Amino acid sequence: MPAGLAGLRGHARRLQEVPISSLLRSEADRAATLALRVGPLYANFARQRYDAQALDALFALAETAGFAAAMRRLVDGETVNTTEGRAALHTALRGEASDAPLARECAAQAREARKRMAAMIDALAKSDVTDIVSVGIGGSDLGPRLVADALALPGARLRVHFLSNVDGNAARRTLAGLDPAKTAAILISKTFGTQETLLNGGIVREWLGDDARVYGVSANVERAAAFGIAPERILPMWDWVGGRYSLWSAVGFPIALAIGMDRFEALLAGAAELDAHAVTAAPRENLAFLHALTALWNRNALGLATQAVLPYDERLKLLPNYLQQLVMESLGKSARLDGAPLDEQTVPVWWGGPGTDTQHSFFQALHQGTQVVPADFIGVVNSEDGHAENHRALLANLLAQTEALANGQASDDPHRAYAGNRPSTLLLLDALTPRSLGALIALYEHSVYLQSVAWGINAFDQFGVELGKQVANRLLPALEGGAEVDDPVTRALLAELKARS
Repeated sequence: MPAGLAGLRGHARRLQEVPISSLLRSEADRAATLALRVGPLYANFARQRYDAQALDALFALAETAGFAAAMRRLVDGETVNTTEGRAALHTALRGEASDAPLARECAAQAREARKRMAAMIDALAKSDVTDIVSVGIGGSDLGPRLVADALALPGARLRVHFLSNVDGNAARRTLAGLDPAKTAAILISKTFGTQETLLNGGIVREWLGDDARVYGVSANVERAAAFGIAPERILPMWDWVGGRYSLWSAVGFPIALAIGMDRFEALLAGAAELDAHAVTAAPRENLAFLHALTALWNRNALGLATQAVLPYDERLKLLPNYLQQLVMESLGKSARLDGAPLDEQTVPVWWGGPGTDTQHSFFQALHQGTQVVPADFIGVVNSEDGHAENHRALLANLLAQTEALANGQASDDPHRAYAGNRPSTLLLLDALTPRSLGALIALYEHSVYLQSVAWGINAFDQFGVELGKQVANRLLPALEGGAEVDDPVTRALLAELKARS
């Protein structure tokens, strides 16, 4: 069992009958002492189900697990991705959090790539192109899609559309209404061997009828060139950046096209600000530490198996989708770094959606269901939408939900009783800007990494996604009618598909 995690359960048992409302009454300054700010990002943990003694145990765990040293190893470019023998230097893409030679060299490569990217953006802005189709999947899609959707400005010169799903209906819907003569495409794939991206890329290239408006982002220039993309239109990826940590790199090409290069640089600066904080701040003042420790408390001390993320800003509606991949692909492991099986639970199931819509769907279960679901609520203090009354109502609902989940409400009618004691963290952005969004995403990246350190697992590989792909490749010939399969259920399903097609 990872060091220190078992001891947390004793504190959880001690606090089992102590509601959050009692913790707030007994710790008069709790709302202040459990709040931290980093630049435009504020976080309040006062409605979590731990007290001062439990927090002492959590920070002791951080010291035993070596959180501070682990952050230093990450930004210095040490081999933290041990199963693949690689660094994970996404921090070098957005700043210089380290003076280590490898980190500085990687930062220089990233700056050079951004110069090339800026030149491409300038050329596209001066052309007849009005629309960009970004083709990728997973880390090559979710991050850029989130940021472009969150930060795109009305009336932008270039409109960016995203295509990921191999379902042909996705391509048909994405291209509908676009003019191929005024559209360019970006194919994003680290290996340039991703099935979905190549199939969709082929559809888009044929639809365009002109390879001169096809761009690539890849670590495999040869494969991209063989596909028909000229080397001068290919931006680099590197093996020291994992896909789900890559939006800060040239994978962010569609982001910069959607929001402008200056604002893309501001996104990087916001993340770099959080990087510096996570590396240098004292443990009890370190937002990344406290966020990670809270996640460990809820999963391993309280045994809570799911986690909701609830952005109260329509522009962040894709954040739950993005965090599903970041968190669950990074932490969905059952083997320790040395290969031994874990005897501790790792990642909960992450899910969520935007408020206030979700208040009218799954919040019933959050308030009165039998399973306690901790939640991260995310709000934006200042909105430039011009509808002040709506924004006040949005913030009132945000505050009300966190209060109601924590405090509950007694009633003689069991159908109208609210148990309360449902933990949540509130994260507030001063405004939704490139800087604040960069800081928010970087916070989650570092929290995920520190959780992996506590569990002794690798946050940077993703072998779990490979088996299904391998089986799918074996089944393609069977779907084409030229091969048999061994699995009896699959045989029956293939027969049903053939009979109905």
